[in-house]
Amino acid sequence: MDRLEKAMRMTMMTVGIAGIAVIYFGFFYLQFNDQLGMTMPWYFLLSPWICVYFGLNQQQQIDTLAWFTKKFSFKKFTAKK
Repeated sequence: MDRLEKAMRMTMMTVGIAGIAVIYFGFFYLQFNDQLGMTMPWYFLLSPWICVYFGLNQQQQIDTLAWFTKKFSFKKFTAKK
């Protein structure tokens, strides 16, 4: 079971990294190519990061969530008195 889980995680990481490259290249290509007149929604840029997240081991996932919670906590948005 451990080998299967490692293979699945490695697949998710590979798909995620390839997806980041392809989707970001496509997004910027469409943004700067006026002849096509097409755009891609910004939220498509988030989807490969989900694959990368699930490609991390459990401790790395917990650390990532802790970092996001610390980085985007509402404490720093409140005014100091």
